[in-house]
Amino acid sequence: MGLKIFVRKKPLRTTLTQTKSSEYLQYKEIARKLVKGKAERFSNICEVEYKRISIRNQKTKWGSCSSRGNLNFNYRIVFLPDHIADYLVVHELCHLKELNHSEKYWEHVRRILPDYKKHKKELKEVSKRIKAQART
Repeated sequence: MGLKIFVRKKPLRTTLTQTKSSEYLQYKEIARKLVKGKAERFSNICEVEYKRISIRNQKTKWGSCSSRGNLNFNYRIVFLPDHIADYLVVHELCHLKELNHSEKYWEHVRRILPDYKKHKKELKEVSKRIKAQART
């Protein structure tokens, strides 16, 4: 019988979602409550209805919206200032009206959050800090 050697092409690593660490699960539950409260509040203002909210461990996205009305958010939303979390929720809710980033879409966002450009810029800055901290 010959010796078989297997070479793994991808590095073997575990992520928070794979290990389901209690810390991750706690943050995920906090994020779910946070987002649900904001979505309920802002969906009335935006005059939209969403179907489901999911909280995930995403490396590059803060949120997304499906054409079926499902909203997804990064669990790290709990580390953001409250007004930035508001912006993220409004951003995704407005996609229920326009599934793009057209001028019409940004008009919907602006109607709810007149200072959205400031929040968008701050999110980029905060994102860099959070990603840098995650690497250490």
